Amino acid sequence: MTSSPSDLRAPRHWPAQLGVAALKLVGRLPWWLQLRLGPVLGRLLYVFARSRRKVAARNLELCFPSLDTESRKRLLGEHFRALGTAAFEFTRAWFGSEAPLRKGLSVEGAEHVQALLAQGRGVLLVSGHFTTLEVCGRLLTAYLPVAGMYRAHDEPVLEAAVLAGRMRYASAMFKREELRAAIRHLKGGGVLWYAPDQDMLGKDIVYAPFFGIPAASITATHQLARLSGAAVVPFFHRREGGRYVIKLGAPLANFPSADIAADTARVNAAVEAMVREAPAQYLWIHKRYKRRPPGEAPFY
Repeated sequence: MTSSPSDLRAPRHWPAQLGVAALKLVGRLPWWLQLRLGPVLGRLLYVFARSRRKVAARNLELCFPSLDTESRKRLLGEHFRALGTAAFEFTRAWFGSEAPLRKGLSVEGAEHVQALLAQGRGVLLVSGHFTTLEVCGRLLTAYLPVAGMYRAHDEPVLEAAVLAGRMRYASAMFKREELRAAIRHLKGGGVLWYAPDQDMLGKDIVYAPFFGIPAASITATHQLARLSGAAVVPFFHRREGGRYVIKLGAPLANFPSADIAADTARVNAAVEAMVREAPAQYLWIHKRYKRRPPGEAPFY
């Protein structure tokens, strides 16, 4: 049940309201200061978020076995610095100005999506959980009318504030449970951003390769494309210092096919290719391999 605005002003929500006010202030700090504070925050996370650091280190060990120990440790440090910067990027995307982020912005491949929209066809933008996902999603909305799918926050005050922030630039937002509404949006010729690269513990999964390792992978990309007729377009984004690069690929050919497992493997391969371009910026702190095929030992 969704809380009304008056409910969220109740005394029990005052601590959360103060927290959101602090996030809004952080999101409006000067961009140059956020860029300097981000790596500092990342170093603190590296020291104090021990359990997440162990998960990230294990993921890097699994996915980059050819790297030596020192190289993986260096990549792990870069990842946490990227996480620290992402914390400021998220607050700026929700509550701040995007103007300073547009300096040096590179957007490639928008013509692929524009051509599909001109045909009246919906477009499913498939990306991965990168540290830049929120800020680059906002930047892309200046070029395309993008809607998003997301997992709602458990804290109602934060959920209301973030949703309001996203609705300043997204054409629509759908909770991950609102599949029918998302399909209607795609059938109507809309653009929908979606990241299917995490193990959500749902039932509709197959074990598809991700960095050569069978990973529990949701089949929703196949299902959304099949039910809506939308084209599936890879959406890659990364940070280069203080500037951003956005790449939209050509739509996946012959997608969906009759083979759900093969389609899911293609999606995983597309995300893996994105990760290899900017490995430090992928969300390695997620337990991507928490479920193993029957009979296999746990990784974490």
